[in-house]
Order: sequence, then C-alpha cells, then structure tokens
Amino acid sequence: MKSLIESITLLLIKNMNFLLFRATLFSHALKTSILIILIFVTSISASGQTSILKKRISIQVSNLSIANALGEIEAKAGCSFVYSPDLLNADRKISFSHQNATVEFILQDIFGEQIRRVEVQGNRINIQPSNGKGTISGKVVTSDGLPAAYVNVDIEDRKVQADENGLFSFKNIEVGTYRITAKYVGLKGQKQEVTVTPNGTTKISFTLYEDMNALQEVVVNGERVNRFANKTTEYVSRLPLTNLENPQVYSVVTKQLMQEQVIVSVADALRNAGGAVAITNPSGGVSAYFRGFGTGINARNGMESTSDRSALDLANIERIEIMKGPSGTLFGASVSSFGGVVNVVTKKPIEAKKTELSYTTGSFGLNRLTLDVNTPLDNEKRVLFRVNAASHRERSFLDYGFNNTFLVAPSITYNVNEKLTLNVDAELLQVHNTQPMNYVFRSAEIKQPSDLLLDNKKSLFHDNVDVKNYATRVFAEAVYKLSDNFKSTTLFSFVSENVDHSYQRLVIWSSPSNVTRASYVYGPVYNGYTNIQQNFNGKLKTGGLTHNILIGANYRHYSSSFLFAEIQPIDQIDVTKPFKPIVRQQIDDAVSFEPFPSPSQQTASVYASDMINILPRLSAMLSLRLDRYNRKAIEGEDGYKQTSLAPKLGVVYEVLPKSISIFANYMSGFQNVAPASQPNGTRQVLDPIFANQAEAGVKAELFEKKLSFTASYYRINIDNATRMNEELFTIQDGKQLSKGVDLELITQPLPGLNILAGYGYNDNRIVRAELDAKIDGNRVGNAPENVANLWASYAFQKQLKGFGFGAGINYVDKMYRAADNNFFIPSYTLVNAVVFYNKQAWGLQVKANNIFNEKYWDSWANFQAPSNLTANLSFRF
Repeated sequence: MKSLIESITLLLIKNMNFLLFRATLFSHALKTSILIILIFVTSISASGQTSILKKRISIQVSNLSIANALGEIEAKAGCSFVYSPDLLNADRKISFSHQNATVEFILQDIFGEQIRRVEVQGNRINIQPSNGKGTISGKVVTSDGLPAAYVNVDIEDRKVQADENGLFSFKNIEVGTYRITAKYVGLKGQKQEVTVTPNGTTKISFTLYEDMNALQEVVVNGERVNRFANKTTEYVSRLPLTNLENPQVYSVVTKQLMQEQVIVSVADALRNAGGAVAITNPSGGVSAYFRGFGTGINARNGMESTSDRSALDLANIERIEIMKGPSGTLFGASVSSFGGVVNVVTKKPIEAKKTELSYTTGSFGLNRLTLDVNTPLDNEKRVLFRVNAASHRERSFLDYGFNNTFLVAPSITYNVNEKLTLNVDAELLQVHNTQPMNYVFRSAEIKQPSDLLLDNKKSLFHDNVDVKNYATRVFAEAVYKLSDNFKSTTLFSFVSENVDHSYQRLVIWSSPSNVTRASYVYGPVYNGYTNIQQNFNGKLKTGGLTHNILIGANYRHYSSSFLFAEIQPIDQIDVTKPFKPIVRQQIDDAVSFEPFPSPSQQTASVYASDMINILPRLSAMLSLRLDRYNRKAIEGEDGYKQTSLAPKLGVVYEVLPKSISIFANYMSGFQNVAPASQPNGTRQVLDPIFANQAEAGVKAELFEKKLSFTASYYRINIDNATRMNEELFTIQDGKQLSKGVDLELITQPLPGLNILAGYGYNDNRIVRAELDAKIDGNRVGNAPENVANLWASYAFQKQLKGFGFGAGINYVDKMYRAADNNFFIPSYTLVNAVVFYNKQAWGLQVKANNIFNEKYWDSWANFQAPSNLTANLSFRF
C-alpha cells in the first residue's frame, strides 16, 4: 500500500510538472508572432550575427524595387546582401518606412515567410529564400473507424497530439518530403511519407490495428484516458469550443457508458446525467427534469425533433448531450425548456468497414437484437454508408403490459471534394406498447403511493388497451468550406409522428382502495415538424481581438391533425377485491370521437453568437436570438403573433490554460403563450414567458483529461408567469425562483478504473401563485431537492485482461406531485452492478438491476420494476 501511494504521488507530481510546462509554452506562444521566426545562424559566432542583424537604422522607401531597397539598407547599415534576384522577385516594387528599427525587423517586414534562412558572415548577409510552405492535416482512427484521441504524432523536431476527435495538423511546414510517425504506448508506431506543396494542404490518416473495444481507451504516455470524459461537441454552442472554453454547463452520456451498463432505454441512460430525473409520460414520450423544470428530448443533431408520443431507440444513438439552463438563444422555445435541452447525437458513417451484432435478453421476457453495419461504397472512401437496426420485445413486470419496437436507421455521407460534404440520414421507428397509468388523487387519506392498497404487480387495464404509432425522422446537411476560417452549414429536417391509436389510462382514486377507471383516446394523430436552418461559422480578427462567430437563421413549420375522445369513466372498483382488467371494447363502447382543432405554427428566427478572445486567457460570449412566432387562426379561436428577443452572455477565464477555467453566464429562455379571454369579454394579449439564469462556476480537466470536474451555482428567475386574480382576470406577473448547485466528476485514478459521479441540488419554489396564495413558497412539482448518481467500473489490465466489473448508485429525493404539496413521491436509492468480458471480436456482459429490490415509484406514481437481470452478447466483424 505504501509503494502504491508513493507511485500515485510521483505520477501526480509528474503530471503537474507537465501541465505547468504546457501552460508556460502556451502563454509564450500567444505572445510571440510567428513572423518573427525567420533568421537562423549556421556559420559564425553569435556575437557577429547580433552586431549586424540587430543594428538599428532609420529608412524610408517609396515604390522602389526590392533590389534597390536592399541597396538602400546596405548604405544605411554598412552591410552587403547576397541573394538570387529571380527567387526573391527582386523587381517587385515595395514601400516602407521605419524609424530606429533593426535590420532583422526590416527584412521581416519586406519578405515575411518568403525567407527560409539567413546566414551572416561578418557584415555580409546571405538571404536564402523559401520554396514555400504548406500544411499537413490528418486523423487517427481505430480499425473500427472510431477516433483515436491523444495519440502523439511527430514530424522531424515537431510534435503534436491528436485531439478528442483524433484530428491533428502541422502548419507552416517547408515544402518537401517528410516522414511522419504516430506513436501510442503498447502498440507498434506507424510511419508514413508525405509531400508538402506550396500553400497546399496534404491530408494523411493513421489507423490503429486494434479497434476501440479491444483498446478500451486510447493509450497515452503509458496511461489510459477516461472513455466517459469526452465532452467535445459542436452542438452545445454551435461553435467549435472545448468544454473549458464554454461558459455553459453540460453533461454527456456516451455510447461506451450505455454499453457498459447494458442500457436498453433512454430513460435509464439519462440517469447518468447529474441532477436529471427521467420519466415515461402517459402519452408515451420520455422526458427529463433537471434544475426544477421538465423538458422533452426535442433535439437531434442540434435540430428540432420530438419524442412526445413515439419515444426513441438507443440503437442509433452515439451520445446524449444534456445542456443545462434556459437555452432559448440558440435552440428556441420549441426545443428548449427553462431547465435546458436534451440533444441526441446519432451514429454517423465512418471510413472503416465494420459490423456489430448484439443480442440482449433478461427478466420480464426481454429480447432485443441490434445490428450496426458500416461500409464505404467506393474505393476512394468518398461515399460512406451505415445502417442501424433494432428489434425490441419485452413484457412488463405487471400482470399486463408490454413494449415492442422496431427501428431501421440508414445514413449516408458523400465527401464531394475537399470543400463540400453532404450527409443524409433517416429513422423509421414503429412502436406498439402499453403506456403508464395516469393517477389522480382525490382523497386526503392518500399522501404517497404506498398508501394505495393496489397490489404492486397488478395492472388495471388489459394488453389490448394499447398504443400503436410510427415515427419518421429525415435529416439532410450540406457543409461547405468557404475558406480556411469560414464554413457554411445548411440543414433540413422533417419529423412526423403518426399515431394509429393511443388508449391512455386514467385512474382516479377516491380512497386508498376505491378507484374509478377511465380512458381518453387519441387517433389517428399526425404531428409534422419541418425545419430549415442556415449557419455560418468563422474566425476573424479585429484589432487585437480574435472572434469565433456564428450567424444563423431558422424557419420552422408545425402542423397537426387528430381525432380525440373525451375522458369517459368506465367503472368503479375496490382493488382489495378480485377484479378484471379493462379491455378495449369497454372503452370503445363508452367514447365518441371527434376532430380536435389544431392550428398550424410558423416561427422565423435569426441568431448570432461571438466568442471573443479578449486576452490569451480571457474570453467573452455575446449571443442574441430574435424569434417571430405566428400561430394561425382556427374555427372559434383567433390566431396570434409574438416576438421574442433572447440574449446569452458568458465569460471564461482560464486560470491554467487547457486545464482549469472559471466561468459565468447569463442565459434566457422563453415560451409562447396564447392570448387570454377575460371575464368582461375582452381579450388580453400576453407576452412570451421568460426565464433568466445567472450562473457561475469552475471547470477542470487535469492529468491529460484523466480528471474532469465541473461545479456551478445557478439562479433561474421567472418574473412574468401568468396567474389569475380573485376576479379570475389573467395577469402576467407570476413569479418562480429555482436555485441550486450542479457537480460532476469524471476520473480515472488508475489504469482501467473509470468513475463517473454527479450531484444536483435544486430549490424550486413558487414566489407568487397563479390563483391560490396558500401555495406561495411551496416547492414546484416534480422537482426533487437532491439527485445523485455514481458509476464506477474496473477493467483488468494484465493477467485477466478483458474481464471487468462495475457498480452504480442512483438516489432521487422526495418530490411533490404538484405545487399544492399534498401528495409526494418518496425518495429512493437504486443499486446496480455488472460483470463483463470483452475481446476484440466479441463481448459478454451480465447486469443486475435494483439489486436490493427497492420499492419505488416514478413521478406519475407508477410502481417501478423490482430486481431483475439483463445479459448482452455482442459480435464484431
């Protein structure tokens, strides 16, 4: 144990020294202009060189040839130049003026990077021209096409490290042929020969012999990087910012983490985001609560999507990004809530040829088969194709209930040329299942779900009281490189949900044993969302400031149509006595369908964002969005229009460059609100409801990203919520305050040991009630005060390499069902564990869920699954 502690201490000291060295090097590089690196000495003493190159003169030249200008310098400085007139284009006319400047500086001003080297012999200066310079850029991937991060790449005496996406580049390389080496500990280094052309970019790629599952994590300096800590994203700010550069807090649930935990539902995946509580709604969609507000999974690759009725399948998901806080500035009201945004990032085609077949089975009749096939369609690998498919069948732990889904998700990438890339993908999802029950409590005797006398394994409805729907999601993207610093991204998305029928189950409790069973029915239902978006990204300089800018516009159109049957009570029963489940025919006999009017909506938006590097370590973000919302009129209801302006401000200071930053932000979100009909017959036009967040915190990525940490404190204010006064007039001055703390830790203290921990504290209260002053100061519904998650896993590194195990804990505090605070969902703690064995070609995992058989309920008061097992077997080709 003592030797282990000494080894860890020594490792920490070495890494800290390396970080300090990197910080010094980074600071020095930002203060030194690249044009100053010109003159090298090869043949005489340093004192001789300094005496002539550092000699100061005053000179003014107007419209002279280079040859004549050099003659003027010779006369002033008492030196002579040796050069080739043809190679230096000595007939070119130039003008300049310098006072008390060195000869070295004047030569830099005249030639810039045109000179490769200068040799000095006494007072004679030999100018050797450059043949030109170019750029080498490339990517390191594993054999299954996944990015290999943090691999060292060398060329002569220069070294870089590939970023999180496996990308690297060398700039200002002299024209010529070079040998480049990619090195990673534990594997044989690879070498390739490249030729650099003047003002050109030479592209190169390295492929590791092992795939990502075999490597588990990319090897760097004898250690391994935490595979759960990849926070690189192009969606959170729509700018190419790292986590440390971004003033917004966000969490990422990676595909690797979901696979290790043998997760088969989006709701379970969201448990890994600090402070998040996921639920399945009676309508069939999945939503999450964080920072005291609920939000649907409404973004897909940064564009509007929906899962209100059709849910999602994990088979086509690469990662889930949870952006915290009001995010209306970049995403608008249709995608974000006051709590934030959930963005699903789908799997993309890659250059490697690969196939993965996976089968998952488990308790309650779980049978799930997934397929992932990727292949280039041409020899040049310009056209790439990938398809993901999944078939999922599962029974409920209740006596009635099931969930069957089928997914096909093709995608194609066409690299037209070095400037233009086209991406098209689609998802076709079929859902046939039963939905959770919607409990309503009308008895003072019922304070929590455990007061009910219903057997926790009993369902009140039959399997044929079900839901059948289809979702289609189609996306297209064109990325065009306008220049080295600017690009254009054009996006199109179409999302539709078609519901054949949706029987939703309403359960009204009049006492702990007496219940009225009812239902309301939707179908056929159609929801259609169309979005067209244009973004321009670029980097530019103004004065001494560097700008990372985004300018964008979005057009959104929503339409829907559906039949609806009002809520109808079916029967009343005593659940302590034998009863039969409600069947569909009983509901069909009781309800009548009629069209439900649904107005179309259009939103036109423009937005801009600028991340300004004020100082080498200090950056500020200025963002603004303008929305024009238009809801069309329908029979019996007027249309209305609303305009919203949503700013976002942020500041980031890097205390230790690329390692520690402190940040603060001011963010806003909004919700469009329909006009209110007042008791006196007038119509009150309302403003959009706005929420504003102020937040400050710290982010750290230390020891080559083996430790990632985020901590922040936030306050979210709503000052113009609608409420009713005693005369039942609608007034827009309701107030709500949500404040709290977010913590996240992702670390790898030892090779093979990965830890993810999150914690959210939230105090969300009504400051001014809508109707009943008695609820002033009450907690908001579905907003637990404390939420915590922990997952730790260990993969053996030597004798038992391939074997591993992991365990996790999820804690959710007591939460109230509604703001009256009469009924609450008790707190619960879940413990899960997994053992796994992974080889390059296959893997096996077995997981125990809810090991201690905790009795717990979701926020709709539905009892949740007891202890159960899942197992997964995967084959990779």
